Amino acid sequence: MEEMFNSAKILKEELYKQLSRIGKSISSDKRLEILNLLSQGPKTVEKLAAFTDMNFANVSRHLQVLLDAKMVKFAKKGTYAVYSLADPAIVDFLSSLWRISEKQLPDIGKLKDDFLNNLDEIQTLTMDEVKKKISNESILLLDVRPKEEYETGHIEGAVSVPMEDLESFMHELPQNAEIVAYCRGPLCVFSALAAQKLQSNGFRAFRMDEGLNEWQEHFQLPH
Repeated sequence: MEEMFNSAKILKEELYKQLSRIGKSISSDKRLEILNLLSQGPKTVEKLAAFTDMNFANVSRHLQVLLDAKMVKFAKKGTYAVYSLADPAIVDFLSSLWRISEKQLPDIGKLKDDFLNNLDEIQTLTMDEVKKKISNESILLLDVRPKEEYETGHIEGAVSVPMEDLESFMHELPQNAEIVAYCRGPLCVFSALAAQKLQSNGFRAFRMDEGLNEWQEHFQLPH
């Protein structure tokens, strides 16, 4: 019996060690950022470096840690290595991590509020409000993420207008258009910047805090 208890203790310790591999892999803000970017679709090391303002070597080192923890995978495409999340369940994991962090860490809400308060009264709509407006065909929904992320997946009915194209796109819109912008989710501020730019040019513009992954989870659509 004592031998069985010792075996059970060893098993427990080994299992916790395995679990800690995931914890260690996300103990870096930059690795969390990489995971969030990959939740929007596969990307090369070069793209990840550009989006995170890191050099190629640093991104590669972070990706190796995530690879060791089986959080990401890669495939060769010509001379490029294209990285993606190792499993769709990691999107749900990141979403849960965000909700827990937002609930337990008051600084998160303060950081976001301070940023939004510096903008000119940008109104945020809930996902349900946006869904209703889409059903009534009363809004234009803009996806301001990079085009390749839009092509990987987007909210039905959304139009792809990357931030760098917003200025020229506005000239094609009727002045009475009602517009809602969304980007990569709660950690992305492009939707707020897009809404402010539209509003300053005379449009009735809103932002949605959530992105595609949150939309799919909220309306229980498959990833």
